[in-house]
Amino acid sequence: MAKPMTKTQLVAALADEMGSDKKTAGTALDAIIDVITREVSGGGAVTLPGVGKIYCRERPERMVRNPATGEQIKKDADKVVKMTIAKALKDSVNG
Repeated sequence: MAKPMTKTQLVAALADEMGSDKKTAGTALDAIIDVITREVSGGGAVTLPGVGKIYCRERPERMVRNPATGEQIKKDADKVVKMTIAKALKDSVNG
């Protein structure tokens, strides 16, 4: 499995794709991250065309097991960030 692309590598690739400098690409990437974070933390969802949908889902209160001791513990309700991958991306990886 290949190593994941770092933010620095992503900014460099984005700058090359946009035909601009790394500073502009880094600012654009940071702005996109800020918008996604703000929207999802507020309970909304963001769809990135061709990539997928990022959303927040609430998990109910539930019983979990401590793997070390086997003890049952009640875990409070919480929220988790999920991402559904777009069919176009799945097809490009598998095709």
